[in-house]
This record gives sequence, structure tokens and C-alpha cells, in this order.
Amino acid sequence: MVYQAKNYDTLYGTPGFSDELLGNHFTLYQGYVKNTNALLDEAKQLRDGGKEKTPEFAETRRRFGWEFNGMRLHEYYFENLRRDAGSDPASLPLVQKLAADFGSFDSWQKDFKATAAMRGIGWAALYYDTHGDRLMNFWINEHDTGHGSGLVPILILDVFEHAYMKDYGIKRDGYLESFFKAVHWQEAQKRFQEALVAMPHGG
Repeated sequence: MVYQAKNYDTLYGTPGFSDELLGNHFTLYQGYVKNTNALLDEAKQLRDGGKEKTPEFAETRRRFGWEFNGMRLHEYYFENLRRDAGSDPASLPLVQKLAADFGSFDSWQKDFKATAAMRGIGWAALYYDTHGDRLMNFWINEHDTGHGSGLVPILILDVFEHAYMKDYGIKRDGYLESFFKAVHWQEAQKRFQEALVAMPHGG
């Protein structure tokens, strides 16, 4: 199987995100897709050549998590944005669950923003734990450290510098405000609903 880069051109024109920033971001994402495929192919060639115990093979495995997660996290991120988001999420079951788990929707949002504003590069992620029936925020360091084991990603925010510095410089707070204005809540709700269906013993 060869992974194909998805087209996110519909995001051009999103308020708070310049087309130049988005174009650069799409190009970077495409690089992760390319490198994911290259590492899969390289590992297969080494394995087929009887070199699966070599340092070269080990390095393809070490690097794979970085490239694959970089690809997939960008897909979650772009797909939970929308150029004309604009809808009020208050009536969504996901938002009601956030209010139940965090005390209020505003409390969750404050926690998520604080997570995203931490010093460092990586991702802020809202996960759903199907075993504990709980939503929680995580910090993912770079691409491959800090993922919640067995948890379902619901909302993903890229907080690498390339996601915002072209438009906001070091003012990450301005980027976070634009992100929340562009959140595609129906996509987040869809992920949440699919997670509920997959809950152990039917929920």
C-alpha cells in the first residue's frame, strides 16, 4: 500500500490563516507522506535482502514513527478545520460531554489552550478514552512522544512554529484564537460518535 497525500485546498481563504502559511504547511505535510512511503519501501528492501538485523533496518523503524505520525496528525489537524466554520457547537453531544468532564465547555477550552501554549513544539490533542468514558487533553511532544495509549483523537492542534509563525510571529495566543474560530466541530463530533460506537461492550 502506498499512502497518498490528501488535498486540503478547500482551506485556502480560512480567516486567520494566510494562503502562504497554508501552502507551506501543505507542502510540509506532503513531505511526511513521501517519507512514510520511502521508509516502508526501504524496510521491505532490507528485510527481503536478509538485512533485518542491521543498524540500517533498525533506523528505518526508529524513523518511521516520526514520519507516519507527522503525516497522520497533520491529516487530523487539517480535517478538523474549515474555512467557513462559523457554527455554534453548543448543542453537540461532544460539547455537552466536554462540559460534563471539565465542569464547563469554557473550562475545557481554557485547559486546552493552556496545554497548547506550553513552551515547546508539538501538538495539543483532545482524546476520548473509550474504556474510562472520559475526554482529556494531552500534549504530544514533537510527533511521537506523549500519545495516549488506546485513546481516540477528537481534536488536534499543530503547535509547531511552522503552523503559525509566518502569520503571528511568536504570538501563539493569536493563532489559538484563529484556530478555535476555524474548528470544524461537526468533524470532531463525528470522531467522537465513531468512538462511542466502538466502546467496549457497546458503551
